[in-house]
Amino acid sequence: MVITNNGKDCFKLQYGEAVIATNPPGDDSDMKTLRFGADIVLESIRHKDYNGGENMTAGDKEPVVLHGPGEYEIGGMSINGIAGTSEYDGKTRINTIYVFRFQDMDVCFLGPISSKELPAGAQELMEEVDILFVPIGGESTLSPADAYKLAMQIEPKIVIPTHFDSGDDEVIKKFIAESDAEDVKPSDKLTISPRDLSGREVDIEIIVPEGS
Repeated sequence: MVITNNGKDCFKLQYGEAVIATNPPGDDSDMKTLRFGADIVLESIRHKDYNGGENMTAGDKEPVVLHGPGEYEIGGMSINGIAGTSEYDGKTRINTIYVFRFQDMDVCFLGPISSKELPAGAQELMEEVDILFVPIGGESTLSPADAYKLAMQIEPKIVIPTHFDSGDDEVIKKFIAESDAEDVKPSDKLTISPRDLSGREVDIEIIVPEGS
């Protein structure tokens, strides 16, 4: 799997020809991101900064767009959407947490969650998370300290921070400091396979947005 950061909460996960996109900005958003073809788009909240799923078309790819809690089966892939909350843009909103399996790895995408506690029933679906995407930007999402505490509660093998602007962001430095990790270096993408997970435990991978 190759993971790239297209800004804030918009990530691209690709394995072979299969592509999953998360939270692409809509046409009315001030946030900008690269557009690419996706098979599945995961939208966490109903807001212009996160509802650009219908635009993620290219070539023969017409995405299936998910934008709420539920249990989904798409192309043989099971995706669980769990209702959480977000205070994004000054309003309490439903924030859908997505848990799914991709290239034999269990992935959890929290979206712009603001609650420090997981919603009821979520922990059962996160017992063996390999890759966790967690927001660290503060304000309407988790602070770096709260984000790290939540990551430790979930105990994934790899933690990928979201909701920051560049590798030099102060929130990145604060998040790394919470972990006491050494030699965490930002990169422009993460290439990962199941065999790479052996021996890893809450390892932080900083993927900087393209063009930052």
